[in-house]
Amino acid sequence: MKQLQNYPIHTPLYCHQQSACRFACERFGILPSETHSNGVALLMEMGCGKTITSIAIVGILYQYRHIRRILITAPLSILSVWEQEFARFAAFPYQLTILKGSSTQKKEQLSKLHGDGLQIAVVNYESAWRLEKELLAFDADLIIADEAHKIKENRTAQSKAMHHLGDKSRYKLLLTGTLITNKELDVFSQYRFLNKEIFGTSFYAFRSRYFDMCGYGNHIPVFRKQMMDEFLQKLHSVAYRVTKAECLDLPQITEEIRTVELEPKAMKLYKQLEKECFAELAGSEISAVNVLTKMLRLSQVTGGHLTNDEGDCNAVSTAKLDALSDILDTMLAEEKKLVILARFVPELDGIQELLKRKQIGYASVRGGVSDRAEEIRRFQEDADCKVFVGQTAAAGLGITLTAASTMVFYSLDYSMSNFEQAKARIHRVSQTENCLYIYLTAKHTVDTKILRALRDKADLAKMLVDDYRNGSNPFQEGVWNANTEHV
Repeated sequence: MKQLQNYPIHTPLYCHQQSACRFACERFGILPSETHSNGVALLMEMGCGKTITSIAIVGILYQYRHIRRILITAPLSILSVWEQEFARFAAFPYQLTILKGSSTQKKEQLSKLHGDGLQIAVVNYESAWRLEKELLAFDADLIIADEAHKIKENRTAQSKAMHHLGDKSRYKLLLTGTLITNKELDVFSQYRFLNKEIFGTSFYAFRSRYFDMCGYGNHIPVFRKQMMDEFLQKLHSVAYRVTKAECLDLPQITEEIRTVELEPKAMKLYKQLEKECFAELAGSEISAVNVLTKMLRLSQVTGGHLTNDEGDCNAVSTAKLDALSDILDTMLAEEKKLVILARFVPELDGIQELLKRKQIGYASVRGGVSDRAEEIRRFQEDADCKVFVGQTAAAGLGITLTAASTMVFYSLDYSMSNFEQAKARIHRVSQTENCLYIYLTAKHTVDTKILRALRDKADLAKMLVDDYRNGSNPFQEGVWNANTEHV
């Protein structure tokens, strides 16, 4: 009987990562198994090491001479992560190219990937469907679909392209911690790429078998509970599932809410704006987009800035900045590094100005930053780089920030996905200390409501719309007391 002895990777694998490798090798036919599949799903939560595990599997397949060409598709923001992780961990020869630039340039880069060794092309999903013809010609032996929930919609061009590419590839790896982000329907497109024998190639046949069409006009699919056992059996037949709680002896998490009070002048402005936003709702059709747009201006004020109708940004408060200054003093006195996340660009600018005044070394990642990888490396490795300042939406995926164990949310993104992704940047493999999350919230403002929705995993937009329809001002904080809340 074959056994995996040495993993071709420059780091010891955790037990769950070794198990994932064995599972993949069994399904791929390298190790004995009753179940074979040309596609394997690694359903591993953020921080469990999906990338490292995938590199180990690549190395094994290469050792057994099963693969020579690899295609990795991923969101644009994490393409460089694959380059960095291969460089750090791969104990086998390879040539890796991230396809960048115009379509013509990408095609040229792809054409140069040839030779006897392992050839790896890395591309974002949006480009993959535009380069479908060229990628089919590349003829990848293995396709890795990272953050594969990006192809959950069956009818999109990028999903269809991945299906076509998957049909031609000898092996496939599907990586995600969130296979089902909305409904069980999400599974079809991802598994259509992974192994078309599991749920077939017809979306309508899949829907007809596992769902009843209900509601007005029979447009709402409702999963048939009596089909759950069959559905899960098929799902798990080619999937290795693990959560952080199950597999890692990670440090504990503590959450702390620090409430700040806006200056009287700022609070007066805030309350006036709150009234205006509520009044404006009465004159328009209430919708999730409408109510969130109004809330956005209120969130700007709590962060200390407000953009007027002419597009000029004005500073209106330093309350959060003053609170952050105190946190910085404490952390530096303890010789600890710190991660600070904020939503709005003026907030990031203000934080960086504060760090400059205090002469504190920092790294920064926000939308449009080109040297993202170098900023992350500097924070992780440079002792003089004490603080990481990130824009929540830009610093969520594919970033390891375990040099710090404390994260400050200066302001909050409304997206639950962005919130959870951001938190996992410090609480992951290689973290050795207990993790602390500090939320800066302005008293008697929307900050409280936003944080409650995120922590309760509630739909913020629905909560606001329901409040309005029930006769309440959706922008008022309600009865939840943030001053005494600790987890």
